Amino acid sequence: MSAGLSNRLFFRLYQCANMLHKTGTRALEDHGITTQQWAVLGALTRPGFEDGAAVGDMAAFLLVSRQNLAGVLSRLEAMGYLERVVDEKDGRSRLIRLTAKGRGLWDGDMRPVIADYYEEALAGFSTEDRIHMIHYLDKMLRNFKKIDPDAESRSKEAAE
Repeated sequence: MSAGLSNRLFFRLYQCANMLHKTGTRALEDHGITTQQWAVLGALTRPGFEDGAAVGDMAAFLLVSRQNLAGVLSRLEAMGYLERVVDEKDGRSRLIRLTAKGRGLWDGDMRPVIADYYEEALAGFSTEDRIHMIHYLDKMLRNFKKIDPDAESRSKEAAE
């Protein structure tokens, strides 16, 4: 395959990631939420995480390091949107979960803004286009995980 084509593809991914961060943060600026915080709040509303998640599990799910996640969690906790609680299954462990304030922010304020943002960002994409894009991004993500020696260990840590 042509190196030029690959370079163009990866540069376009880089540009899209930067624009996602810039425009996503701007979309939620009235709520003081960044795209990283958006990802954490959204993850905590997913099935399996709604009652709380271990930091390691959250890091593995978001494909970030515990260190990078720690700062985001601290800021969200200081804002009153999440809390750290003792894991009922293992009293030695702590879980992070949304507070009532965090749930209210997500359900009442952020979800409508995010829905509008998605519609604007995906304008002109059919349902079929969106399905194909997910397929190809998932395929690339699997390849990235093969390249990243830490990705496998993060996945194993989260499973334990």
